[in-house]
Amino acid sequence: MILRKGAEGSLPVSDEERTEILYLLASAMEPALRERAIQTLASLAPDLPTAAPEGESQSPSSPGGPPPVSPAPTEVPDEVTKDDNQLTAKDRETLIQKINRMSAVEKIKAALTGNLETRMALVRDSNKLVSRAVLQSPKLSDTEIEGYAAAKNVSEEVLRLIALNRKFMKAYVVMRALVNNPRAPIDITIPLIARLNERDLKGLALNRNVPEVLRSMATKLIKQREEALKPKLPGKH
Repeated sequence: MILRKGAEGSLPVSDEERTEILYLLASAMEPALRERAIQTLASLAPDLPTAAPEGESQSPSSPGGPPPVSPAPTEVPDEVTKDDNQLTAKDRETLIQKINRMSAVEKIKAALTGNLETRMALVRDSNKLVSRAVLQSPKLSDTEIEGYAAAKNVSEEVLRLIALNRKFMKAYVVMRALVNNPRAPIDITIPLIARLNERDLKGLALNRNVPEVLRSMATKLIKQREEALKPKLPGKH
């Protein structure tokens, strides 16, 4: 009962919590629950188109009621779900074309269930729900998250979501990639500087691509650590 209400978006929780629950249920094992959660996600976003086939008009919504949501497709293209080592050159050529033809609902499903190359394409999608769904995929690896954290062609929101995810940030390489990414907002990178080791601090201090404030803070922290390691003379405090 609770899972069904969660998939329908009818639990008495905040909007942010409702969205988080829907993303979790959108990757559920039970097909009916997963499809319902994906449809609800689509209905909550005013800019999210439904999955009606091209050329078909969508039925108007009733006065004061929510817009109708067409059922999400039960299948996504083979190129989207194939293991990456099974993709041929032709598959890769057609993958982007197929993604470009997808509705937003189909993209969300592909982001959650697709392969690495599909996620790499969708994490840059202009629709925030699509890029966010990529970060909810159960197939993500630390190496993949590190790549997104270092990417210059993802949105600031993607970088913020990575920084706010405790599981992702447990990986040192992910944290380091964020700090050194010029696109990462300063308010999420400044608190991370203290976690860098000496070698990476020195690298950050010399990184001309990041904001000056980060380089300055790295230099200051290096000096503080060096001072702390110096032996104190008797009588000196």
